[in-house]
Amino acid sequence: MLPLVEALNGVKALIFDVFGTVVDWRSTVHDELTKRARDKIASRTFEELPESLQSRLKGVSGEDWAAFAQEWRDSYGEFTWNFVPGKMEWKDIDTHHYDSLKELLDKWGMRGVYTDEEIRSLSLIWHYLTPWKDSALGIQKLGTRYVTATLSNGNPSLLRDLDAHGSLGFNRIISAADFGAYKPHPSTYLGAAQALECSPNEVAMVAAHLGDLHAARANGLRTIYVERDREEEWPRDDNRWKDARGWADLWISQEEEGFVEVARRLGIS
Repeated sequence: MLPLVEALNGVKALIFDVFGTVVDWRSTVHDELTKRARDKIASRTFEELPESLQSRLKGVSGEDWAAFAQEWRDSYGEFTWNFVPGKMEWKDIDTHHYDSLKELLDKWGMRGVYTDEEIRSLSLIWHYLTPWKDSALGIQKLGTRYVTATLSNGNPSLLRDLDAHGSLGFNRIISAADFGAYKPHPSTYLGAAQALECSPNEVAMVAAHLGDLHAARANGLRTIYVERDREEEWPRDDNRWKDARGWADLWISQEEEGFVEVARRLGIS
């Protein structure tokens, strides 16, 4: 049995990144994009579209939809990382997902394929992402000893839907929107600690993204890294990734059982 993680002694609360860490956005979004295209082609209204649009939609492959999903996700990352609180007009993540979906459909030559109502409905797929198989059980185990909370850039209604949809069992729903900012702005990490009535070093950030953990650590939080398939942006030959092996308080590899392994390493059976 592995020794308990001394670096996490004194931690009272665990805050979780959500997209990619708790839920598998990639497979859910790809499957929904593919299904919506298939349903559109089979619909009565499809033949009313110009032949060019009919041909375009029929020509989009599964691999194309996977690339489309990645671009959609990348637009979220660019938006949140570049948002400047107090200098930029606030936009929540639901609005961003809707706006960026319209832009991507234009970019991919599919303007007019879907009605505005269909686009808005499709943009809400981010409320119903499938959790990783260890997420619900692991969060519930961890919740027997720690306060468990989200800390995601997703807006509160989105996070509540994900919690309910995945039967995740979070004790608290905290959104970066509560602080009028997006991660990695310091106010999000420090605000979450304050909302939990903890000092920063009594809170551990759980994430599948070292950039998120690096920012949390810079604000005094402890760090738990859980590797997830295709989620890490820092290449393994990058010095930042190599350095992180030294500063992350707990590192769970992709071959281990995610949050269930976190619980085990913290002495929760």
